[in-house]
Amino acid sequence: MTEVSTHQALEDARNDTIQIWVNGTLKPRAEATVSVFDSGFMLGDGVWEGLRLYDGRWAFLEEHLDRLFEAAKAIDLDIGMDRAAVIDALEETRLANGMASDAHARLMVTRGVKTRPFQHPSLSQQGPTVVIIMEHSRPSIPRPLKLATVPHIRGLPMTQDPKLNSHSKLNCILACIAAEKAGADEALMLDINGFVNTTNACNFFIVRKGAVWTSTGDYCMNGITRQKVIDLCRANDIPVFERNYSLVDTYGADEAFLTGTFGAQTPVSEIDGRQIGTGEAGPMTLRLRALYKDLVAS
Repeated sequence: MTEVSTHQALEDARNDTIQIWVNGTLKPRAEATVSVFDSGFMLGDGVWEGLRLYDGRWAFLEEHLDRLFEAAKAIDLDIGMDRAAVIDALEETRLANGMASDAHARLMVTRGVKTRPFQHPSLSQQGPTVVIIMEHSRPSIPRPLKLATVPHIRGLPMTQDPKLNSHSKLNCILACIAAEKAGADEALMLDINGFVNTTNACNFFIVRKGAVWTSTGDYCMNGITRQKVIDLCRANDIPVFERNYSLVDTYGADEAFLTGTFGAQTPVSEIDGRQIGTGEAGPMTLRLRALYKDLVAS
């Protein structure tokens, strides 16, 4: 069976010549670089956002900016730009690349270039590094995903808060590697109490007897698409629960799906070798996908 990723996209030759925004300057892809002394490269010290472009507009832009600025404040990082300047940078990059829809932006902010190659944040004295990579990007996920439960967990807020969209993603990368070694597409990660939490890249939902379940949210990324799905359920009289639940509940689910900015709602066919429902996108997943599409269009 072919490997599938939640971020799998159609190949697009236009991406070979994209312009990338680096600290206020647009640069061709081949020339868009940052210093080897950059704190993001050296230590994973930074925060980021992923945004989707639909019909000339960035979906849920205000929510993404809220999350970006809150994350920067949490790690005591001055972005050096206000919201208006960030929006202007996104628009400048969009226009430079001639993008109108089906585009994905990765907006990254690090603590900047260090004077010496060590950890202390005071060594970052030149101000932040801000980069916007914008690609023509149409999701191409050919089948529902297979998940494998891994030993890597989403940890406590006092270690590294899972709500942070941090550049430090090694825990999730190791989870993804473990899942692939087990023959799956993505990792299902538990929380510190052993309850089902999230995957290495997306938020996770199950459907049982017409009700939608997701984790409490205490140990997972505060996903914007996750919240939109919860809001859509409440607005359309679909029972939805943010609760603790186990792998036993998960294996017996009628449907399972992932949420994220890139793939929106991605169905899950199998978890730890157990088929979920029919193994295809179920009726609730398809209904929520249609409701989300309408919400984006509105």
